Amino acid sequence: MCGPLTMSGTISSPFFDLSVFLGILRLSVKYYSNYIIYEQRHCECGFNLRPKCANTDQSTEKWKKDSLYINKGGKLRHFNHKKVSRQKGGSLRGQGWKYGSGFVDGVFPVLSPIALEILNFVQKEGDVSRIWYSLDTLPPTNTTWDDLISIAVRLRLNKKWDPIIVLCEWMSQRSTFKPDIICYNLLIEAYGQKLHFKKAETIYLDLVEARCIPTQDTYALLVKAYCKCGKMEHAEAVFAEMRRNGFPPSTIVYNAYIDGLMKARKSQHALAVYQKMKRENCVPNVETYTLLINLYGKDNKSYMALEVFQEMRANKCKPNICTYTALVNACARDGLCEKAEEIFEQMQEAGLEPDVYAYNALMEAYSRAGFPYGAAEIFSLMQQMGCEPDRASYNIMLDAYGRAGLHKGAQAVFDEMHRLGIEPTMKSHMLLISAYSRAGDFSRCEEIVRRMQESGLKPDTFVLNAMMNLYGRLGHLEKMEEVLAAMEGGGGCKPDISTYNIAINAYGRAGFVERMEEVFASIAAKNLTADAVTWTSRIGAYSRKKQYIRCIEIFEDMIDSGCYPDSGTARVLLSACSSDEQVEQVTNVIRTIHRYRGEHTAGSVDYRTEPSEVMDRVI
Repeated sequence: MCGPLTMSGTISSPFFDLSVFLGILRLSVKYYSNYIIYEQRHCECGFNLRPKCANTDQSTEKWKKDSLYINKGGKLRHFNHKKVSRQKGGSLRGQGWKYGSGFVDGVFPVLSPIALEILNFVQKEGDVSRIWYSLDTLPPTNTTWDDLISIAVRLRLNKKWDPIIVLCEWMSQRSTFKPDIICYNLLIEAYGQKLHFKKAETIYLDLVEARCIPTQDTYALLVKAYCKCGKMEHAEAVFAEMRRNGFPPSTIVYNAYIDGLMKARKSQHALAVYQKMKRENCVPNVETYTLLINLYGKDNKSYMALEVFQEMRANKCKPNICTYTALVNACARDGLCEKAEEIFEQMQEAGLEPDVYAYNALMEAYSRAGFPYGAAEIFSLMQQMGCEPDRASYNIMLDAYGRAGLHKGAQAVFDEMHRLGIEPTMKSHMLLISAYSRAGDFSRCEEIVRRMQESGLKPDTFVLNAMMNLYGRLGHLEKMEEVLAAMEGGGGCKPDISTYNIAINAYGRAGFVERMEEVFASIAAKNLTADAVTWTSRIGAYSRKKQYIRCIEIFEDMIDSGCYPDSGTARVLLSACSSDEQVEQVTNVIRTIHRYRGEHTAGSVDYRTEPSEVMDRVI
């Protein structure tokens, strides 16, 4: 849509005919819908599906405002346009809002026909001035305000931040409406999501200046905006601002901060904030516990996630479906499929119906445990229970077959996605390449990459890293170097530290130690930092030659650089030992590192585990 809309009638506007607006109750709206019925079809993979699709039919004078009106008693009254705002409760009651300013995800407000026209226009029109001019023609009524807020909520649920900014900025700067806390909160969140923390900050100051009382949600959204932009010190300052305004930091704001720290991969800081939250007698809620379960799950500490779950129940905090799904995910990451299934059953016993995310988590558990047919059985069960698989479901099945070396099964899943009209993502292609890579079929991997390019899907760094790894494992170092040269040549996919880790590992395994050292020396010049995998791969090259002294020297350099070992490093060091004395020396070194530097450990070894247990585990 390139310009204002015009509908038939005596008076026209960019969005609707005024006569149509006055007679809106007489309008009839025809809705069309698409659906896909999934039917199981037998094949060697046991989960192929067939789709059935339904048939589908597929500039005027500005409105003059008047400050006079006649009330119900027949008397003439005057009103201030700036004070016309959303009615208390409004048409949005129970349709996506809580406490008047918070958001409930997954609930779409029902839009009127006029609101749908406005929504389509705002989404398609790229010229802000034309959008604002069209919005100027709207009558300043409570119905209009509710329509605009409903539109903003729909845009938010679809993560359309730019149209939200255009709409809410018009409401606050140019319209005759007086913006309320909902409008300000939407703007703070939208600017935060766009990484414009300064703008979000300005909106908060405008809110205070307008004497609009901020809510806990306002501060939570401001914290999220700062965290998303990496401004942790600003996020901390929000707590001081709250106390200054007489708001003790609430669970909502603490949850926002913990969530922001987790997304910034600052898990230790997030745990410290949680402990501070408890010290201030701020009671954790179901969202807090779910965040912590997610945190431990991502760190491969399912036993800690289970402890949090038990604490949650002890504090009589009722888990929701997100909590159970997070716990199933935590078990899945450690390949504990039996425990994941037990949690899944507990969720059903609690009266919660599993959704696609819960089924996907259980499928992931079987995939990581190396049981692809178990994952396929869950996939089939999901369909039988009327839960429609999503793209992530198919990607999990791709991964399940690929991990087990069943590249034919992975290919069948990939083909089924095409047949169902589910467009495979970059990750889908990556998983298929990994499946063929495990089988050593590099020609098939090359064909997949070629088809990606032909379809306009440009391979990213992960795909090219996978190709490099395949060539390196098969000893095709010339082909690996060609891919590396193409990435370094500025072709759009910049090499990352994993790229050089692959090259270092390949050269080390092939015995080309000098070339390996050249690649290692070049990392610093490329503004990259060697991680635990880099150092471990380098140590591994000398470990294969049983050059114990050289391995210890590199290990000491690793510690001096601020990079601390993981369990893989310990295993490689132990493989370099050729005597009991050397094994004891390595054990003492690792024990010391994990005792005093545990909080910096980069790998999956729990820093709270006793050093002797760590060594027993890696031995």
